[in-house]
Amino acid sequence: MQKFIPPRGGLSRRAVLAASLATGTGAAFAAAGPTGAAAAPLTGRQELSRDWFARAPRSVRPLFRWWWPDGLVDPAEIAREIDQIADAGFGGAEIAAVHHSIKDKSVLDTAHHGWGSTSWREGVEAALRQAARRGLTVDLTLGPSWPVAVPGVTPDDDAAAQELAHGRAAVAAGATYQGPVPEPVHEAAAGVTRRRLLVVQAARVEPANATRKETGLDLASVRDLTATVRDGALTWTAPAEGDWVLISYWQRGSAQQPESGPHSSPAAHVIDHFSSAGTAAVTGFWERELLTGTVRRLLKTAGGAFFEDSIELETDSVVWTSALPEAFEKRTGRSLLPYLPAIVLDNSNQVFAFEAQITRQIRHDFWATVSQLFNTHHVTALRDWAHSFGMELRAQPYGLQTDAIASAALLDIAEGESLGFKNLDDYRCLAGGRDMAGHTVLSCEAGAYNGSAYSTTWDRFLRTMGGAYAAGVNQTVVHGFSYATAPGVSWPGFAAFSPYNGASGYGESWGPRQPTWRHAEDIAGYLGRVHQVLQTGTPRADVAVFRQTGYTATGIGASWFTSTGVPLGWTHQFLSGPLLDLPSARVRGGRLAPDGPAYKALFVEGDFFHGSTPTLALTDARRLLKLARAGLPMVLLGAFDQALTPGVPDLEETDRLRDVLARLLALPHVRAVTDKAALGDALTALGVTPDARHATSSTLLNAHRVSGDTDFYYLCNGKHAETVKPPVAPVDHDVTLRRTRRGPTVPYLLDPWTGAVTRIGRYTEDGDGVTVRVTLDPGQATVVALGRPGLFGDRAGHRPHAVAGDADRVLFTDRGLAVRVSAPGTYTTRLSRGRTVTTTVRSVPEPVTPARWQLDVEDWRPGSQPTRTDIVRRTLTLDTLQPWSQIPELADSAGVGRYRTTVVLPSGWTSEHGAHLELGQVSDTFRVTVNGTRLPPADRLHPVVDLGGHLRPGGNVIEVEVATPLINRLRVAQPGVFGAVTRQAYGLMGPVRLVPYVQRVVG
Repeated sequence: MQKFIPPRGGLSRRAVLAASLATGTGAAFAAAGPTGAAAAPLTGRQELSRDWFARAPRSVRPLFRWWWPDGLVDPAEIAREIDQIADAGFGGAEIAAVHHSIKDKSVLDTAHHGWGSTSWREGVEAALRQAARRGLTVDLTLGPSWPVAVPGVTPDDDAAAQELAHGRAAVAAGATYQGPVPEPVHEAAAGVTRRRLLVVQAARVEPANATRKETGLDLASVRDLTATVRDGALTWTAPAEGDWVLISYWQRGSAQQPESGPHSSPAAHVIDHFSSAGTAAVTGFWERELLTGTVRRLLKTAGGAFFEDSIELETDSVVWTSALPEAFEKRTGRSLLPYLPAIVLDNSNQVFAFEAQITRQIRHDFWATVSQLFNTHHVTALRDWAHSFGMELRAQPYGLQTDAIASAALLDIAEGESLGFKNLDDYRCLAGGRDMAGHTVLSCEAGAYNGSAYSTTWDRFLRTMGGAYAAGVNQTVVHGFSYATAPGVSWPGFAAFSPYNGASGYGESWGPRQPTWRHAEDIAGYLGRVHQVLQTGTPRADVAVFRQTGYTATGIGASWFTSTGVPLGWTHQFLSGPLLDLPSARVRGGRLAPDGPAYKALFVEGDFFHGSTPTLALTDARRLLKLARAGLPMVLLGAFDQALTPGVPDLEETDRLRDVLARLLALPHVRAVTDKAALGDALTALGVTPDARHATSSTLLNAHRVSGDTDFYYLCNGKHAETVKPPVAPVDHDVTLRRTRRGPTVPYLLDPWTGAVTRIGRYTEDGDGVTVRVTLDPGQATVVALGRPGLFGDRAGHRPHAVAGDADRVLFTDRGLAVRVSAPGTYTTRLSRGRTVTTTVRSVPEPVTPARWQLDVEDWRPGSQPTRTDIVRRTLTLDTLQPWSQIPELADSAGVGRYRTTVVLPSGWTSEHGAHLELGQVSDTFRVTVNGTRLPPADRLHPVVDLGGHLRPGGNVIEVEVATPLINRLRVAQPGVFGAVTRQAYGLMGPVRLVPYVQRVVG
């Protein structure tokens, strides 16, 4: 979980993918273990049962981040919680030692119950054993909390996280400095007793190179004084021209510990993420202390992945590792030492600068080297180690100034997060790495909202995830599920992140402690069906956007595409240089990666992270030229005829780069534009169009998958970012979807809430496009499949459909094609075989607004123990629907309410009649029962329920069961923690209407 803004000022580019390929490790890019495996592909003639969608298997169901108070757990309780997760329809859990809410860590007794202790291992064994019985998978974090740390590693160890601290001293022109080597500007952290002087330099101050925060220096003046140091002292006389500065560089441990520790005894310290020693400390500890024979056997049955959270290395200086100077020189052919002034940091701020262009290029080369070391010694090494135990590696590869896009290609499962990601383009960065490498899953740590503990609604969760799925996410790790209890906690039990600094913390602790848990199976089913579709077949994206700097979690998007293209249906992903070295980076039929995302064009623009400067590495430019010559359309935005190298260029390298680009720009299917507004026209001129298109700019988002000759389109009325204003409005317009199948094609509507699959009754066809009407409320999502007639075993596959008409809806039923209308009148329906049908409906019953409701409430309250809930039952009669917060008897209540009313329908009600129950505003989760029949789950973001077939003449009893979060009760139960939270509006608030309709067969 990332709570920090990534450090500023660095660059990243090609990491180690090419080297991995050269040494044979690139074959692991295509490897996929149990959790990363795709859903079974659909062949051209495969007939799908409705169960394929309705009963999404455990392997695609959402997971929980399962927080433990280290090893202070009871194996029997662990087994119960696995059962709770399984019974609610989820697919597994990730065990994480997180207890920010506990201030007095001594109560956790880390000496006997710490992370990695015997009791922790027994808890893990219990979890794996019960998960195997229930068909769940269990993931394990690589260390306690985050970042990755190992008990017993000390800050002075070679395996511990390192920093390069600097000291400085001013020396006037002609003056002599005599004294100790300048001490670091920041003292070493507690526990650090060793340090090494790397180098001492003198540099002349150059005011012309200064910035608001950086001291300007003259690069040519930098001189190494290390050889003159004697017994820690230095004597040096500055030249007579200009002012000078002495700079010392000290390598030492950072002494960083995992978040909210200690978690173990001995204490754990964060490992060096850039060296083999750091990784060996992790793997060695696991193999010696944790991976007993029993654990290894259980992992083969129920193990999923090892997990690493976001890379939040904290230091007042700059991250470091001993191999950096050697790796930098090997990579660039130049020594790193003269460039060090431009590298050092002081509380994430750059300290010194040379001339602007060379400074940018130096920093690029430095962070590219760091990226290479990270991807080689950390990501690749840990992935291969995980594979040796039949496990995968899932990780959040961001938080540093490294190429996260390249890391995503190396990982089995890359993961983003709804808390730290600024918008959907952050997910699209990781999706590009995943899809170019041929992996299946892009995971998301979902639903962590600051200050929302026990007030998070599934409504908010679903709105957050709707857009993320359109951006490439297809696995959800729900944040989270807390172990039941810990010493000193209050009702309703231990929560990892609440209280947080004395206040309501990060949401959420789901589970039986929450009233909404009674409907959790509905949520799990919905998410699992979305995952099932989005893990099926192969992803498709319209355009690849090339990134010189492969960061993510920045919120920086792509010119035109993010702001203009996406609202018109375009989809895009981001690629960085290393991905162009993958075997998939080839062109066939004008498509890049034709067996994967099959991008129709490549877009290149200036580096957003460095003032939009047009830069390209020479190797990348040559690769682009090769792809373009193979037939890939490209559009370049900016003055790329005057491009620069991102790093420090070799002799004449800039000229060679511009020569390659001149040849690229001369190709007939390459366009150069200087105004981003011209991008759409440039793509049109190249014959490139999106797979999903609509004339109206809207908030409709889409994700496209292809399996055999079947297309799946996930459609969501979502937001680019949660902070975007104004709020999303409903969408209601036509959308044309490109089909893969050349023969007769039928569109199907797949309902993720119920699992129902129905043939769409009204649509048109034109060439390779199928046009359907899409109507979605804010946050709402649906799935459209384009496949052969009868693909889902339906008998309506070959029947004619409607191509036009003025009825409210046209749909296929067991009796044939029917129209549905909510008002009397004469309706015309034109069928696909040319016939026009006229339907006259003389009367439709008027909508009914229930006048009175009986509300039976289960009011949840603290019991005699932190994990015990007492329920007080009460019954109210309501003449007006209001939120509980406005009903005096329920103002501070939380729990479950059952609203019951009777609606009388006319005696003329027949089988052609039905009705929609419009619930209006309802919070949080709900289920509807009619005349004693509990109906399937309804769309939480479109609370309208079709009651057709369940109503009868005369009296009809309608019951709406609503479950709420706990916050309103906690406000008064624990005012010191939750009292500042505003009382929330929960319950059935309406307005509620029963809207009758008439349905008649027309074909």
